[in-house]
Amino acid sequence: MKQITLISIFFPFFLLLNSTLLSQNFQGKAVYVSKSKMELGNWGARLTEEQKKQVADRLKNRLEKTYILTFNMQESMFLEKEKIDAISGATDSWGGYFSRGDQYKNVKENALVQSQEFYGKRFLVKDNLYKIDWKLGSESKQIGNYTCYKAKAFVPAVELNWYNFSWSDLNENDTDKEKKPEEKLVVVEAWYTPQIPVAQGPAEFWGLPGLILEVSAQNTTLLCSEIEINPKEKITIVAPERGEETTKSDYVSIVRKKMVEMRDLRMGRRRGR
Repeated sequence: MKQITLISIFFPFFLLLNSTLLSQNFQGKAVYVSKSKMELGNWGARLTEEQKKQVADRLKNRLEKTYILTFNMQESMFLEKEKIDAISGATDSWGGYFSRGDQYKNVKENALVQSQEFYGKRFLVKDNLYKIDWKLGSESKQIGNYTCYKAKAFVPAVELNWYNFSWSDLNENDTDKEKKPEEKLVVVEAWYTPQIPVAQGPAEFWGLPGLILEVSAQNTTLLCSEIEINPKEKITIVAPERGEETTKSDYVSIVRKKMVEMRDLRMGRRRGR
């Protein structure tokens, strides 16, 4: 009787201890393939199908990328796997100015640390993670060996693209400086798996009750192609440390100010001819 009583007392404790140890040691590595649709706008309407194909081939290293996500229960690191332009044999330096840098997320501390390089200067962007208001659905599908469930959210475009730059955004701000620009919301659809119980995901996406294996926003889809849980070689996740510290909003201002200077300089040269 005493033996049964002792088991009933200590068994829940051992389960809790085992669960705690597993959560402390739980880690993984996922490979994501990113594919973006090419948008040529009015300029593209003037191109022949052959010319469009040539442009798509030329921009392939921008439209198709591979990323690595390493993660544990609390932290993650999201890195781009560098690709070489098969045509020119050189990296895409212009596109590199506005690419996502090495990204560290800590979902427990709600912290983002991201390394960005802009025109030879390194910045260390430190900010809070944007909390996405996910709406969970009942729709499910298989991705590899994992059962995934659909979730949807509306996210401000600036939260997804703050490291990027668009001349159109700049022109909108110049049109009426006193008028506050209208917030653009982006529809985000994600597929997560509770079989991997971490609130992590690629890029700016996180906060679901399971690892995000696929996510689509704007014209880009990120899909997990490989995954490894608790690999033999221990994964070490360390936040970037080098660069001038700044916030997301301040970094956006720095980039836009530089691009305005470049635009005005070019326009001044044209007028002087």
